[in-house]
Amino acid sequence: MSLSGTRTDVLWLVKGLGLGGAEQLLATHAALGDHDRFRYRVAYVVPGKDALAPSLEASGVEVVRLGARSGSWVVDLARMVRTGGADVIHAHSPLVAAVARPVVRSQPRRSRPRLVYTEHNRWPMYRRPTRFANWATYALDDAKLAVSADVHASLPERTRSRVEVLIHGIDTTEVGRHISEREGARRELGIRDDEVLIGTVANLRPEKGYPYLLKAARQVLGARADVRFVAIGVGPRMEAAQALHAELELGDRFRFLGLREDAQRLMAAFDVFCLSSLHEGLPVALMEAMSLGRPTVATAAGGVPEAVRDGVEGLLVEPARADLLAQALLRLVEAPDLRSAMGVASAERASIFDATRAIRRIEELYVT
Repeated sequence: MSLSGTRTDVLWLVKGLGLGGAEQLLATHAALGDHDRFRYRVAYVVPGKDALAPSLEASGVEVVRLGARSGSWVVDLARMVRTGGADVIHAHSPLVAAVARPVVRSQPRRSRPRLVYTEHNRWPMYRRPTRFANWATYALDDAKLAVSADVHASLPERTRSRVEVLIHGIDTTEVGRHISEREGARRELGIRDDEVLIGTVANLRPEKGYPYLLKAARQVLGARADVRFVAIGVGPRMEAAQALHAELELGDRFRFLGLREDAQRLMAAFDVFCLSSLHEGLPVALMEAMSLGRPTVATAAGGVPEAVRDGVEGLLVEPARADLLAQALLRLVEAPDLRSAMGVASAERASIFDATRAIRRIEELYVT
């Protein structure tokens, strides 16, 4: 019997509600989930990281910031669990999960929420204290998911048999609707018909490899006058990236667009989608770009090769090699027919990212 009487109460736990990949997946689940069977709520920890709160609330998901009441997110989380606030707790952050697990397991069996955890990133990417806390409490979950085979392979070997690989996916139909906005988006960005626009959507964090993208852009722009770059995202490495941008004298041929809630619409303007990541799970932006029929040039990091087949939907290169990234970008810049063929292949392959299948599987785990 659910705590709400008619629906299963599900509480999502996440570190923040910014525009990162894991958070975007929650927004997609909120939009496509079965609200007749499940009552969804989300609790987050980091103040100010709430960009997705309006979208979640518009989908009927209650949003709560842990710590707003008591000043301690740990205290608020413990109170929420102990007062019978959920039938299922689904954690999407290792540190938050590590705190929630012992609290949940301390409850009487008859009133204990079911614990589900999704691993969104490669295990070595977590800071050592987070990794240790995650490991120490890992056996307490009822079900575990990993967003890609690469993420799964990065887990400690003894845990892998208990973790299911599930591509969480996106609303491919909704994303695909932005294709019709391509011409308008290009006009807004000031891109001429005879120019090739290379774009990325990635927050400015160390693992996204922006220095390599900027250096590759310098090589591409030195060889071609008809290419422009744009980058959508914000993050702690923005100042460093802007300093390198100035040092490389990229000017307005490489523009930082900052945080854009209409990123999917702007991605429709791209001729090539690019990722220079050093580490990845399975990037949501990559799934979106492929749904928009964009060919990709990316590093073969994390789950990227599971999505993009080298030479089919795009070109993959070794991480941390600006020279190889530039060569691959120039190859597509100089071959419009190849770009077109890879774009068609990307749109066809994007069907594997349809979120509906993944959401139904997750909802099965909630009631198993």
